[in-house]
Formats: sequence, C-alpha cells, structure tokens
Amino acid sequence: MNRSTQESCSDDEQRKYICIGDPSGMPTNCGSEQIILLDGSVPVLDELSEPLVGGVWITRDQFPRVSELRGLAQSGAMLRDMPQGVALIDFDNRVLWANRRLLEWAEKTEDTAVGMDFYELLGNPEIMGPDFSPFHTTMVTGEEGNSTLQAGDNRYFQVNASTIEHPQKSQQLIVTIHDITKEILQQQKLEAIHQAGRDLADLRPNEIFMMEVDERIELLKENIRHYLSDLLNFQVIEIRLLEHSTGNLVPLLSVGIDQDAADRQLYAHPQGNGVTGYVAASGRSYVCQDVENDPLFLPGATNTNSSITAPLILHDQVLGTLNVESPDTAAFSDSDLQFLEIFARDVAFALNTLELLVAQKANTAQQSCDAIHSAVALPVDEILNDAVNVMEGYIGHSTEVVDRLRRILQNARDIKQTIQQIGEKMTPIEAVPVGEETVQHLALRGKKILVVDADDQVREDAHCLLEKYGCIVETAHKGDEAVLMVRSSGGFDSYDVIISDIRLPDYSGYQLMLRLGKIMQRVPMVLMTGFGYDPGHSIVKARQNGLHPKCVLFKPFRLDQLIDVINTVLELNTADPLRGAVADGEPPSSVD
Repeated sequence: MNRSTQESCSDDEQRKYICIGDPSGMPTNCGSEQIILLDGSVPVLDELSEPLVGGVWITRDQFPRVSELRGLAQSGAMLRDMPQGVALIDFDNRVLWANRRLLEWAEKTEDTAVGMDFYELLGNPEIMGPDFSPFHTTMVTGEEGNSTLQAGDNRYFQVNASTIEHPQKSQQLIVTIHDITKEILQQQKLEAIHQAGRDLADLRPNEIFMMEVDERIELLKENIRHYLSDLLNFQVIEIRLLEHSTGNLVPLLSVGIDQDAADRQLYAHPQGNGVTGYVAASGRSYVCQDVENDPLFLPGATNTNSSITAPLILHDQVLGTLNVESPDTAAFSDSDLQFLEIFARDVAFALNTLELLVAQKANTAQQSCDAIHSAVALPVDEILNDAVNVMEGYIGHSTEVVDRLRRILQNARDIKQTIQQIGEKMTPIEAVPVGEETVQHLALRGKKILVVDADDQVREDAHCLLEKYGCIVETAHKGDEAVLMVRSSGGFDSYDVIISDIRLPDYSGYQLMLRLGKIMQRVPMVLMTGFGYDPGHSIVKARQNGLHPKCVLFKPFRLDQLIDVINTVLELNTADPLRGAVADGEPPSSVD
C-alpha cells in the first residue's frame, strides 16, 4: 500500500481496502476499516469502481500480479474510449458499468446509468432478432448471444453478449454494442428500390388494354420520376432511349433540365456527345464530381455542379441512359451510384416489359385486321378481275359505263387499303422495337405488286406476306387478266413489281412478259417456277429478252428470298426508270 493510502486510513474510518494475499501484514492503523479479500487481480477493477475504496494491499508473494492488474487497468481505459458501446451487466440485466460511447448514445451519465436495466438504458428498443433473448441465452448456455435492436429516432444497434466468470461473485455479461443504423437504412433503401423496380414493371393486363400506348408510357414516366425524386432524392433527371439503327439518343423524360439541353441531339458516341453519349457508347456509368473541370460534361440544368449517368442495360444491350444532376459539387456518393445503377436496371426491364406488352396488344389488333383483310382480299381481287374484263368490252363504246367501272375498281382498291391502314394505326410505332424495321423493308412501303398465279393459296399468301410490309398487292388468275389489270391501272407505271408463275391457264409467264412489254416500256417482271419444271424453257427465253438473272423464284421459296427479289426489281426501276409507254387502249399484239 502506498504512503498516501496509509496516511488516509486513520482519516476515514468508512473506507474499504482491497487485499490480495495475506491481510496480516496490512498496516495496523487500517484495522477498523472493511477489508475485501481477493485471491487474484481479475475482479479488482470491479471493486475499484466503488467510491469508498481507499487502496489496494498486495503481499510480496502476490506482487508479480501487479503487472496483470496494470494490464487490466489499461484495458479498462481502452474500453472507455472505444468507438463501440461496451457494458457490464449482471444476471438481471442491470448495468454495472458502461463506457463513454454507450453513455453518449443513451444520453446518460455514469451515475444515472449504473443500476439501470440495459434495455431501459437504450429507451426500451424493439428486439428484432435473430435471438429475442440474447442475454438469457448467454447466461444459460455460456455461448455468445446476439440480436438487433431498433431504438427511437429510427436507430439500430447490434448487441453481442459474452459471459465473465467471477470466482466469488454471480455470473456477469460483457456486452458490446455497434451502431448499425447506416447499414440498416441502406438495406431498407435497397429493398425500397427493388420494390419500386417491381412496381415499375408491374404492368397489369387490364391497364394495358384499357389505356392507350401514350397514356401507359406517360404513367411509366411519372412512376420513374416519382421514385427518383421521392425515394432517391434526385431532383434533376433525364432519360434518353437509344435508337440502335441510327445511334440517336431520343429524350423520354426530362425533369429540371433546361429546354435547350432537353432538345439537344445526342448520339451514342464517346466524343462530342457529353457524358450521356459516352455512357451510351461504353455501357459504363460515369460520375462527374466537378462539371467545371470535366471534359465530357455538357450542361443540362442551370447551376449544375455534379452528375451521375448510368446506362439502361437489359441482357447486355444498352437501351438508353439515366442521368441525374445536383447544384452541389461532389454531391454524389458511392451509395448514390449503386442505388442509381440498380434502379436503372429496373427501368430498363420496365421499358422492355412495356414494349413487349404494347407489342402484344398491337399484335392482337393486327391479327384481327389481318383476319378481316384475308377474308376480303381475294374477293376484292375477283371484283377487280371481273371489272377490268367488263370494262375492256365497253372501251370505245360507252364512256359512261367505263367511268362507272373505273370507279368500281377504285372503290374496291380503297376497301383493301382502308383495312390495311386501320391495321397500321392499330400497330403503333412504339410497338416496333427500335431498329427492327430495316431500310430494306422500308423500301417496300406503298409499292404496288401484281401476283399472277392460278393457285388460290399462292395469291392469298402474297397478300399475307407482302402487305405486312406496306405493299399494295393485287392478284390475277391468268395472263389475260394480268394484262387487263395493267392496262386499266395506267399501263407503264401501274405496278412496281409483277410476279408470275411460268405456267398460267392461258399461256406461259414468259409470254405474259412479252405481252406486257407492248404496254410497258420495261416490264418489272419476276418469274416463279418449281425446281426442274420449265418444259418450254421459259426462264431461258425470258432472260434472253431482258429478265434480270436474279428475278427468278424457285418454289418453295423463303420470305427473305421473296423480299430480296422484289428489292432487286425496285433497284432496277430506280436505276432504269420507265421512259415511255404504248398509248392506253392499244391492244397487245399476238405473241406466240
């Protein structure tokens, strides 16, 4: 015992003294004081917390334990200053000691905290598990117990409890407390983002079929804006969709973006198209912490000082970009980038789902129109065939009858085109994936095609296959009908392509080509034949008389082969336009 302790023994008769070893050697002037006998240094720190302890007596044979006691004292100082909370509690969950950090969280002093129930100290938080009685579990089993607590003000703590055995005292627990509020709130935000993503893509069939395409897109845009603003706290937003055929980044949604910036034409290219163009071209997110010193940044909103741009990716394909901006420099953290990238994937999925459902709706409508068109196409062609036959007999005899027949022809053609136009209106452009309609297919729109074949199925298939690309298809059973169809339709510029079987009921496809040559400067002819079937050598003769080598279809042929042949004829028409025609009404000469 040190000198100051010896002198103080006689001054305070109520003090307690701790003795490690034999107490017989203690100073006689401390005989009236309470002596606490301990057989080791482990429980000394607990006893030293008592305010009336005047000192510690260590016998010579126990002196080597002084270094152990010093280590415990140093450990106690470390526990007091740890960034995590630490507490010592008894079997009844009463706090025996708490470090500074725990006292700060509980807003208590050491005097008020000691003796309180541990849960009361933290404001009686909700125990969220996984162990709903962690202290009891540790007391009973001796194994470490842990649980998550939700305290007031939306704060979360992770507690871990372990036992401490005292030889002369009841069992106690050492409890460590970690503030996991940030981690829990981030997890909750991630879950909220995933739920928002599911809500974006939750396009119910009744909504799809009750709403127009534009209305459904506007609702999706409003949901995106709502979640980005209210959930992620992004106030300046821009979404652009990528047209893969052109590389153009088309504006879909702009919130807080200057109008000039929203209307700016951008392309998926890493240079000269801002951060948005770079992200669309690379498929990688881009964080701009200081727009003044960023070579890629193009201003979007007034006073923007930082931004994040993430790609909208689905199945490794970039569908567009999602951009948010802030007036603050370095406003976005790694968590903001993570949240935006997660939400961007959900937006891409929602856009794709909407596109598929809209396409499904459009496809259903188109099938209805196709069914109607298929039912009337051949009967209307029959009307055309009969009308041109009747009109041929009245040409030069009754102008009034010819005029009426011409009106019948025009009205019959109008019926087919009206049905086709209705089908196109019911198949909105939003239903066609970007870049799906190729330049090759666009060249077919509005082109008039005459198909000559005695087989009803061939003529019906011609309507079904070609009209979906915007072609105007008419058919004839035999050669004479085809000649009259050409004459009644204006002769030299009546049809862009004429497709004929080489064997017709009245004569061959080659002979039809020659007869048409009398009323057309150049016949845009395609001949169809089965493999090995050409007894009259029609193909050879036709090629000798100007049929292009590529303008032959061998049955059965694929749709792409048919499209290729038609485009070949259209290219020939452009390269060698018609230069004149036989006057309307001149009968074709006889061709053997």
